Amino acid sequence: MILRVRLALILVLLVAMTILLLPVQILAIRLHHPFRRRLPNLWHRIASRLIGLKVNVHGEPARHDGIGVLIAANHVSWLDIVALGAAAPVSFIAKHEVAGWPGVSVLAKLQETLFIERAKRGKAGEQAEKIRQRLADGDVMVLFAEGTTSDGNSLLPFKSALFGAVGVRAGNEESASREPVHVQPVAIVYTHHHGIPMGRYGRPLAAWPGDVELGPHVAGVIGAGAIDVSILFGNPIVATDMPDRKALALACETAIRDMASSALRGRFPPSHGR
Repeated sequence: MILRVRLALILVLLVAMTILLLPVQILAIRLHHPFRRRLPNLWHRIASRLIGLKVNVHGEPARHDGIGVLIAANHVSWLDIVALGAAAPVSFIAKHEVAGWPGVSVLAKLQETLFIERAKRGKAGEQAEKIRQRLADGDVMVLFAEGTTSDGNSLLPFKSALFGAVGVRAGNEESASREPVHVQPVAIVYTHHHGIPMGRYGRPLAAWPGDVELGPHVAGVIGAGAIDVSILFGNPIVATDMPDRKALALACETAIRDMASSALRGRFPPSHGR
């Protein structure tokens, strides 16, 4: 009974906050005002506190002047959206199916999510071009490079197709950027529950495998409460320093694997909560 009341209260508060901020965000998007990037960041900060997610940020988001930044991150759960959205003003690159999810699609569109069709390899160049255009506009775009969620204990191999959006030293990528783009590896690691280390067998509490329904998982996470997540910003990589998109994807995967491995062992650089 208490859990149901808590879930209902959180839902009401999230809906109320969304309705309150929605017209402001729509206007900011139409006017192409920089505030359109800050408002979702505020929404995620409030949402993370409401659902009991403590976001610990290690390192700093890469600065960008004029040209945007591509964040390459691992993917564990729907919680990653809230955690990264609270850590920095970002937009996400999501599979096109998300555009049809009730409720979720509205929030995604308000955050200017870019929907792509990963399964259609023939469209990789076209979709990379869309990412390039967003980066040229100064946006910070998040690419979940595994292409799906993991169990939170290990990384899946990174898919390299969309890394072609940022250009490489070889200069013969179909969608190479005109200006050098920084690609920043970011590791997402769920570490504690009620202050106690999760461990390998406890981490699935936060992880959202593809075969688990979203609704029950959201309810379970909110019911559990008090989850700690660490967002580790790695050193940015200048895309044109890499020979090709596969080398760039591998460099990001290696950096994220190293950061996540250290975090899972309890070794963190200085952090600040969000």
